[in-house]
Amino acid sequence: MFVHEKIMFEIYRETGYDQRYRVVFFTELDEHNKDEEIARAIAGEHLYDGFIRDKALTEAKHVIADLLDRLNRGENISSQALADALVVYQA
Repeated sequence: MFVHEKIMFEIYRETGYDQRYRVVFFTELDEHNKDEEIARAIAGEHLYDGFIRDKALTEAKHVIADLLDRLNRGENISSQALADALVVYQA
């Protein structure tokens, strides 16, 4: 596995039945899940993307998980609000 200084990610909404918000960390994908995860993200409705600094990844994942939980409970969070919440972790 490669060590990266920054991790590329996307927050999107699935277009299928449940229309849940999800995140994919592209830089962390491997050969076993790469095609499926990228296809799901491409088929979804884009909400936000960017790069997280590797050293801030663990904390950023907690923040993203909280944001996804709020979105999936029906809270309206704008792309700008996501950017504001993640700015300290981004590369």
